Amino acid sequence: MPAPETRMQKYLQKIAAGPRLSKDLTEAEAEDALNLILDDEVSKVRAGVFLIAARMKLETLPENIGYWRALQNHVVPVTVDLDQLLQIADPFDGFQRIPYFGFYAIPVIAQLGLPVYGHSALPLPPKFGITFEDILQKHYKVAEGKQRLALLEKYQFGYLSTADTLPQLEALRSLRTEIIKRPMLATLEKILFPIKARKNILATTYFHRGYETALTEIGKLSQFDKVIVGNGMEGTTLFGIHKEAKVFIQESSHETEQKNLSLKALYNEETAQRIAEAHEELKPIESNLKTVTRMGEEALKTGKGPASLQIASQAATLTHLCGVFDTAQEGFAQALTLLESGKVYESLMQWITEAKN
Repeated sequence: MPAPETRMQKYLQKIAAGPRLSKDLTEAEAEDALNLILDDEVSKVRAGVFLIAARMKLETLPENIGYWRALQNHVVPVTVDLDQLLQIADPFDGFQRIPYFGFYAIPVIAQLGLPVYGHSALPLPPKFGITFEDILQKHYKVAEGKQRLALLEKYQFGYLSTADTLPQLEALRSLRTEIIKRPMLATLEKILFPIKARKNILATTYFHRGYETALTEIGKLSQFDKVIVGNGMEGTTLFGIHKEAKVFIQESSHETEQKNLSLKALYNEETAQRIAEAHEELKPIESNLKTVTRMGEEALKTGKGPASLQIASQAATLTHLCGVFDTAQEGFAQALTLLESGKVYESLMQWITEAKN
């Protein structure tokens, strides 16, 4: 086999020849190219040029599958003793517009009967917004580490970082910061499989039209039993709040199912109005770490305020899509009751205390 730099030169000659002369890589070539980058076998300059050229050319489905295989083959899934497990993978560059409380929805979903974890990283370009990992490390002072895996079975919820699940991807952070724009990594890091339960579900997002196809097609090849992909608020898994969301559900190799989710489709008129009013109340509030954590904790303590309605609606919608509840309305009512009890807040604080040790 030719040397790594020689192979990368060949791949760059194919994909970095301008809008009319560039050619597509085969699935195997795409996999090899990203393997070379992840294994640090080519220069940082060539790695950066490749990531930029691949995105500017626009990735084909075979290329995306090849890139995903390279990433997934560097992950060693850990088996946990859980009947089912939901992974929530919001964009790894975070959110920054309207306050979003997905971090606090995770322990609610667990207490509704669906074990769950958030998979994220410290904020990445271009947004450098707030992520689950950002909240954990900067606000709660929880460091990365394998101890979080042990807590997943105990508490039925948790948060994992790519620094632990795929260190080679995390090692590209400075390179991604230099190239500024989102590489294909931003799409594919949301469909990695680091933990294996008896049944595995992924809830993730797409922003630009067309990428839902790549995610659902890769879902067929992955170890996830069900993949839920939607265009939620600011690219998160908060579906149907700011507008009707198109959500695509892929189960094994079956045909992809599309759902159009809105507040009116999910909830009764009174609940839909309450959630909509809460969203309007949140719009003028600055979305920063201090505000999000303060409002999120208050929601978990009391079940009051606009954050509690956003949290309950996200938990209800996702548990409904995962089959826990026949209707989102049923899940919403139970989520609010949990929030008002303060039990979720106690559970989260206990998890944080143990995760620090």
